[in-house]
Amino acid sequence: MNEVKDIDKQVELLLKGVSDIISKKGLVAKLQLANKEKRPLRVKLGVDASASDIHLGTAVPLNKLRQFQDLGHEAVFLIGDFTGMIGDPSGRSKTRKPLTKEQVEANGKVLKEQIFRILDPKKTEVVYNSSWCNKMNFSEVVKLASHYTVAQLIERDDFEKRYKANEAIGLHEFLYPLVQGYDSVVLKSDIEICGTDQRFNCLVGRAFQEAYGQEPQVIIMMPILEGMGIKEKMSKSLGNYIGITEEANSMFAKVMSITDEQVYDYFLLCTKLTEIEIKDRCKAFKDKPKELKEELALEITSLYCGEDDAEKAKDVFDIKHGKKLRNNNLSTEETIEALKKIAKEVVVKKSEFPEGKVWICNLMKLIKAVPSTSEARRAISQGAVRFNGEVLKDIKFEVSLDSKEFLLQSGKRSVFCVKIK
Repeated sequence: MNEVKDIDKQVELLLKGVSDIISKKGLVAKLQLANKEKRPLRVKLGVDASASDIHLGTAVPLNKLRQFQDLGHEAVFLIGDFTGMIGDPSGRSKTRKPLTKEQVEANGKVLKEQIFRILDPKKTEVVYNSSWCNKMNFSEVVKLASHYTVAQLIERDDFEKRYKANEAIGLHEFLYPLVQGYDSVVLKSDIEICGTDQRFNCLVGRAFQEAYGQEPQVIIMMPILEGMGIKEKMSKSLGNYIGITEEANSMFAKVMSITDEQVYDYFLLCTKLTEIEIKDRCKAFKDKPKELKEELALEITSLYCGEDDAEKAKDVFDIKHGKKLRNNNLSTEETIEALKKIAKEVVVKKSEFPEGKVWICNLMKLIKAVPSTSEARRAISQGAVRFNGEVLKDIKFEVSLDSKEFLLQSGKRSVFCVKIK
């Protein structure tokens, strides 16, 4: 493979899922120069310490940063502890309340732990912008501000809307894009990855780099991932998020709750599949939207929880929704735990059965799992009854009432947690 083809392949990979880039020509040039000089590019991604948990929306640019790492480039993950105390005005209709130092420190600690679910820790430089911002004196801040005009700042969409609506804009909010832009100068970033809502701030970074005699960074903008089932940005505050540290059962179920229209974007932005693989998968399940969504849920859950836990989560989801198990790879204990989450609690008084046991068909009628003992017989003979997760085959089976509780499943959806009192 010659050098040009190699660069073309890299560009193809790096542009997967990208919403916009400034500019593709610049990216090619930087990749070619890095290849010629045999050095890695410095690729920056900044996240404010305004929230702690990383969800799939936050993971979109993180996964792009990982792609650069896999190609041998340098990942610089910036935790915006200083900017977090200012409050990002992006997309805001009113001034955001600044966070305290203690809040951003606590959030930053969690972020640093969670990013390595995606990034390679051996190839990641983690930095905090307070380490240089706290050292700046007032004259340095004034000098920084001299490189940008009020007219340029007010052109920013959210500032312009608020200004025209007579909504308050704090002077500290004007400083936010300046500080974020200066981060790129300090870090000498070749490339900055961001969400589309950070376009303005990253452009300030390019302008500042030129003002300080540096080659301006390439900006790679990733789409904003919609949350579960609604056309709103994925956000913990909106409750429409899927955290990357969630346990497998929860993650699988949440992915299954997205709309059919969101499936392709989730495949594109939240999995490692190539665009060709995604299109092939969509074509294979063209008339089976639920099955396609299950494939997506397996891909995402496997990515963060492992393949075994993802398969088990699929089985748990099937049990909860009355579907026949596809792989049946749950242990009896795991099946019981899954059933408990959907079981209806019923109480049986031990005093009503002096012999300390009860015929299974009578019990099923008693708790109203079936209308009659004959229906119970039929269900058992058809293999439709489970006792503590195991298929019951003996019509003459008698249940001991020495246990404090047990699970009884009749058919696909009737699950009972029977408690003995």
